[in-house]
Amino acid sequence: MAISEYFIRYLQRRDTLSDRDLARLRAMKTEQVSYAPGETIVPINRVTERSCLMLRGMSARSHPLAGRPEDRVITALHVPGDFVDLHGFVLAGLEHSVVALGPAEVEFVSHAELVEVTENFPRLTRLLWMATLIDAAVHRQWLVAAASLRSSAHLAHLLCELYTRLNLVGAADKLRFTLPLLQRELADILGYSPIHINRAVRDLRDRRLIRWTGTEVEIIDWPGLVKLARFDPSYLDIERVNR
Repeated sequence: MAISEYFIRYLQRRDTLSDRDLARLRAMKTEQVSYAPGETIVPINRVTERSCLMLRGMSARSHPLAGRPEDRVITALHVPGDFVDLHGFVLAGLEHSVVALGPAEVEFVSHAELVEVTENFPRLTRLLWMATLIDAAVHRQWLVAAASLRSSAHLAHLLCELYTRLNLVGAADKLRFTLPLLQRELADILGYSPIHINRAVRDLRDRRLIRWTGTEVEIIDWPGLVKLARFDPSYLDIERVNR
C-alpha cells in the first residue's frame, strides 16, 4: 500500500510540497491493518520497528493508572491523517498504549523508511518534526482547556477541535462528523464523570448548538459553539507557510 492521502493533505495544508517530496511520500510502502473497538494498536513499553498513521476511525493515547489497571487516562485523540506514534521512531519505547476507539484502520510505516527519508529529504524531515510539535501543542491546549473551561464549554472545545482537524484533511465537511466515543470514553478524555458528560451533551443540545445521534455529530451553530468554547485554532498551526 502507498501512504495515506490524508497525511499528504495534512502536510499540504501547512506547506507546499515539491514534486520530489510528493513522489517520495507516495512511494513509501505501508502495511494496512484493521482493529476492532478497544483493540490495542501500539502496546505500551515495547520497542517497535514501525510507526503508524490513522487511516479511518479514531484512536486514543491511553495511560494506565498505577495500582488501578482497570482505569486509564486518555491524553490524545488521533484522527485520519495523524502520524500516531511518530515519536516512537526516536524513543526507546512509549509510556502509553494506542487503542482503537470504534472500528479503526491504520497503516504502518517501517522505521527503515523513515530513516531513509530523514537522511535524504530535509523538508520532509522538518514536516515530520512539525507533526510531532503540533501533537504536543494539542496536548498543551487540552491542559489549558481543562484548567479554564467548565464541562459544557470544555466538551464544546473538543468538538470544535475535532471537526477542524477532520475538515482540514477532508475527513469531515458541512459541520458534520463521526465521533465513535462512548460517554465513559469522553469522561476519560475530559476528566469528568459519565453523569457530567451526559449533562454537558444535553446542555449543548438545549442551547441548539449541536445535534448528536449515536456516533454522528452535527454542529448547527458553529459561531455559538466557538464562542462558548473560546476556541482559537491557531495552536493547530493550519496556516500554509514555507517551512
